[in-house]
Amino acid sequence: MKRTDFIFTIGYQGNTAVVDKNARRIYAKATTLELLEAGLYKPAFCSALYTNDSSEMDAFVTAYRMKTGEAEATAESLKRLFGVFGDPTAVQKVLLV
Repeated sequence: MKRTDFIFTIGYQGNTAVVDKNARRIYAKATTLELLEAGLYKPAFCSALYTNDSSEMDAFVTAYRMKTGEAEATAESLKRLFGVFGDPTAVQKVLLV
């Protein structure tokens, strides 16, 4: 699954990811921290998770804490909050809506 499809996925229908077409078009080139500054918390978290880089995740969590005031936020608690635990391997198609 491509990065832009993963970060703008709004749900799944079987093996198909349902992706927000407009958000993907507007913010496709945005970095994790740019998405966070734009108030797109879930896509920013998905972007950090997709990179599979602990330093980027740490930078996201730190910036998220400062922006939201949630001092207890961790990568694990944010996974539960946003309902995103990793890049789904069963996805074979993408549906743009």
